[in-house]
Amino acid sequence: MAPRFRSGAGRLCLDFMRTLRLRGMEGATEELPTPEALAAWVAQLGPYPAGVAVPVPTQDVLRQARQLREAVYALLVAARGDSGPGGCPPGDRALLNQAAAVAPPVPVLDEGGLVTYTAADPVRAVLSDVARDALDLVTSAMLARVRACAGPRCAAWFLDTSRPGNRRWCSMDTCGNQSKKSTWRTKHGSPDVN
Repeated sequence: MAPRFRSGAGRLCLDFMRTLRLRGMEGATEELPTPEALAAWVAQLGPYPAGVAVPVPTQDVLRQARQLREAVYALLVAARGDSGPGGCPPGDRALLNQAAAVAPPVPVLDEGGLVTYTAADPVRAVLSDVARDALDLVTSAMLARVRACAGPRCAAWFLDTSRPGNRRWCSMDTCGNQSKKSTWRTKHGSPDVN
């Protein structure tokens, strides 16, 4: 059974960054340990029709994907800092530009009126989408809405699309609920178990 990856960060590049779970914390976990895991991520979060098998990439493509993920992170850190997107390290900028230059998935309208996507190299095409999305995000007004989750055991970033712009958690179902439970226990004390 293919692993299920976290989504819902609001941007494809932020979902891709989440494949290094607990970034910078003890217990950080690589969610793309194998080429098969990368293919599964592309199948789940890419634009391809459900049930279409994504070819397993090479170890070299997996290495490039992980490098791209770290370049996306470096770009976002720079863009959110004082130097802006121009502060992205040159090597990371080159990786992003190289990935963005690959042809993205191509929309195809079928005879039934549905749009599906295709690509000669489905994995590299989605990685191109990731790079293009990151470049678009850091040069848009939406950058101001990128947040880090307030959960103490979470390092996920997300795009705050709430109307007031004060969302605190990557997901209300996980980090938000855990925080509310912790607050309730602090206020009301833990029940005595005898």
